[in-house]
This record gives sequence, structure tokens and C-alpha cells, in this order.
Amino acid sequence: SSGDFVPALEQFLGSSAGLSPATVTRLTAQWQADHTAFQDRDLSATDYVYVWADGVHLRIRLEEAKAAVLVLMGVRADGTKELIAMTDGYRESSEAWAGLLRDCARRGMRAPVLAVGDGALGFWNALNEVFPDTRHQRCWVHKAANVLDALPKSAQPAAKRAIQEIYNAEDKEHAARAVRDFERAYGAKYPKVVKRITDDEDELLAFFDFPAEHWIHLRTTNPIESTFATVRLRTKVTKGAGSRAAALAMVFKLIESAQARWRAVNAPHLVALVRAGARFERGHLVERPEPLAA
Repeated sequence: SSGDFVPALEQFLGSSAGLSPATVTRLTAQWQADHTAFQDRDLSATDYVYVWADGVHLRIRLEEAKAAVLVLMGVRADGTKELIAMTDGYRESSEAWAGLLRDCARRGMRAPVLAVGDGALGFWNALNEVFPDTRHQRCWVHKAANVLDALPKSAQPAAKRAIQEIYNAEDKEHAARAVRDFERAYGAKYPKVVKRITDDEDELLAFFDFPAEHWIHLRTTNPIESTFATVRLRTKVTKGAGSRAAALAMVFKLIESAQARWRAVNAPHLVALVRAGARFERGHLVERPEPLAA
């Protein structure tokens, strides 16, 4: 059971001195079996309305330095957050992400309404192939870092505030105006940097078409970042994680135990309305779907 599993896991991570090699082998085999079962489970009864995608570098005995863990997390129709899939691959690889998404579709996953991720991910091409109706939202944390890195140090504080004006705007109209302000302020000197925002404007402002209570959840991939921040901390100390599959399985078990503490999204009752096709303007419900339209 996962109850007695967690202290064993922490002990294993802290120092494997307290566990016999046989115990570690047995635990590792169990984790891998659990991860495999998780990756094969039926998804047809679960409806993920929103999803976050990211490729996370774990620094645990990777055979290839660039290989990451591809993570898909979702919000179910009842507003709870859940890990959907986790496998290894390259962040930038459309093929790796397409493999993951095709596998989810094969196991019965429906197209999410909105997907959130970093623009550099190979995920977007894969999403267009597997779930072409899903809308795209670019992560603002990744985007802001990407824009600020391209500016001289002296320009960064003001530019950071100008970017925050966009994603913290009170509605989509004000956000679009803030994009124009940003363009006016930086376009003459840094046209390439400004294009990083204007070229992706639709995908950066998509979250404004959803309930206002959900905006904070939908404009970044923070749910993945914050989960993996704790995993990273605890996997760094492991010397003998063994094979890549064992390391992945260990990370899966850590996330599985963390998942019990994840909070549902704000206003969870609105998630089902989003799935049903309700329209939101300025973050507020304007049109309930026809009950027969289902």
C-alpha cells in the first residue's frame, strides 16, 4: 500500500543505508509495475477539460543529457488536477509528444478544450495532429523569460512590468491594448523581441476566453513546475537510482503521493460548463449551453 510506501521511499531517497539491496530491488520492481499499469490504464471514463504539458529535466543519471520527462497533467470535469501521462523523450520532439498523445487517444482520452505549454515544445505539432480541435495557450512564465533574456539588463525591469500588464489585464480587450503599448515602447529598438509576443498573441491571450476564476491556472504551466520542484529536490540526493526506467518509476511514485494534496482549480463547478461549450466573456458566463446540445 502507498501508506507504508512513502516513508520507505523517503528513506531510500535520503540514504539507501537503511534498506537492504533486496528491499530496494523489490520496491523498484513494484514502482516500475505501478508506472506501467498507470501508462496502460483506460482513459475513456475520465474527461480532461484542460491540460498542461511540459518537458522536465530531472538530473537523475540520465544516459543522454538532453532527455527529459514529458509530462501531461490535466483538470477533470469535476475540477480536480491529475497526472495524465509521463514518459521520457525530448521536449522539442514532435514525434515523442505525438507518441504520448496518440497513446492517450488510443486509451480513450477525449480532446481537451484548452492545452497550456511552452512555445518551444514539440507538443503543439503533435496536438494539432492528434487533437486538432483543442485550443492553444502559451505559458506566460516561459514567454516572459524568453523575451526578457533577449533584452539588455537595463531594459528588463520596465519590460517585465509591461509584460505583466498584458497577462494581468482585467480582460482580453485590455490585454490586447497592453500588447500594443508593449509594441510602441519596444518595437523601434527591439523589433525581433516584440515579435516574440505579437506573433503568438492569439495563443498568449486564449485564457481570457475562459472563466475568470480559471485564468490563474491557465496562463502558465506552474502546476507542473511546482510539482517537479519538490521531486527534483528529492531525486538529486539519490546516488543509486539505477536504470532510467527505475528512475522514471520513482519519480512517478513521488508524483502519485503528491497528487493526494493537489488542490482543485478555483470554481471547480465551472469546468463542466467549459466542456459543455458555455461561452464566457470578460471571464463571466454569458451563455449556458443548450441541455439538448450534448
